[in-house]
Amino acid sequence: MSNVRRHRNGGGLAAAALSFADDQPSAPDDQTPAQSEASAVAAADDVTPSIALKGSVWRTKPGIAFLKTPIGLLTLSSKTTLKDFRASQDVSFRIHGTHLAVDIRKRTDGSLVHRYLSGPITRGTGDDKTLLRWTPGGEKSFHLGTHEQSLAGFRDGDVVTVEVDATDTIIGLRDLQFDLQIGQIPANGSDAHLVLTGTISKLKSNFIFLRTPVGVVNVNAKVGIRNPKVGQTMTLRMHEQRLVADLSAPNTRGTARRFVTGPLEFASPDHASVKLWTPDGERTYPADRGKALLTGVREGSPITVELNGQGNVVGFHRPN
Repeated sequence: MSNVRRHRNGGGLAAAALSFADDQPSAPDDQTPAQSEASAVAAADDVTPSIALKGSVWRTKPGIAFLKTPIGLLTLSSKTTLKDFRASQDVSFRIHGTHLAVDIRKRTDGSLVHRYLSGPITRGTGDDKTLLRWTPGGEKSFHLGTHEQSLAGFRDGDVVTVEVDATDTIIGLRDLQFDLQIGQIPANGSDAHLVLTGTISKLKSNFIFLRTPVGVVNVNAKVGIRNPKVGQTMTLRMHEQRLVADLSAPNTRGTARRFVTGPLEFASPDHASVKLWTPDGERTYPADRGKALLTGVREGSPITVELNGQGNVVGFHRPN
C-alpha cells in the first residue's frame, strides 16, 4: 500500500488514498436482509460526511483486510485487532459525521464477531462507568467493563476507538484505520450510500485526490466526472447505483458544474428526455444534446448528464 495517510490519535477516524490496483476486485453480489435494512437507514442519513457500505473479504493478512464493496476497495488495518478475519465474514461500514461504526458478522447466521465504534468521547450522564457511542441504531450507552482506568486519561471530545461486545460492554481500545477508494458506480441492486465534501488536492491520470474531513479519498473520474481542477470543491452524493457530483470554485457557494449519473430511463416514448435521480428528487432532462450517444443504449445502462451552473444540459457521457 502506497501513499497512505493515517491518523493515529488513539484510533480515531482515518481515511486515505491508496494507489489504484489493476486487479481491483469486483463488487459483491449477494445482499442479506440485514444489509437491506441497513441500507434503508443509510438512505435517510443526511449528515455530512456520511458513508454506508457493505463489504466482503477479498484478501486478508494479519492486521489487514481488503474488502470488496459496491463502490471499490475498502481496506481495514490495525496493530491490535483484525487477527482472526475470515472469508466467511461480512463487514458493515458506517460513517456518521465524526463517528465510525464497523460491524464484522458471520455470513451464515449474522452473529456478531467484532464491533468497533469510533468518535469523540462522551461519558454517560450521571454515570462515570459508561460511555455514550453513536451506532447505526442510534446513540447507546456502553459499560466501561475492565477498561475504566484505560479511558480515565481521555477528556471529553478526544477521539477514541473501542471494541464492544453483544452485551454493550467495552472489551478493548483499538487503533483501527481505514482506506477507501471510490472506483466504480454500484451495480443495480447494490446497497451503497455516501455524502462527502472535500477539496481537490491533486490530479493524477484518471484519479482525483479529494481532501475531506475523514482524510484523502481517491476518486476515479471514470465514475462520471470530467475536467476537475485542483482547488475546486467537490461534493459527492451516492444512493444505490446513482451518483451526483457537484464541482464549484474555491470560496464560492454556487455549483459550477454538476454530473448526474444513473441508470438510463427515458421520460417519454419518443426518447426526447431522460429521467435521473438527484438529491433533490427525480429530475427530467432534455436529450437533444445526447441523441448520438444515446442511440442504441439500453435503458438501465449507466449514463451521465453534465449540467452547467445554471442547471442547463451541456452534454451526455458514458461513465467507466
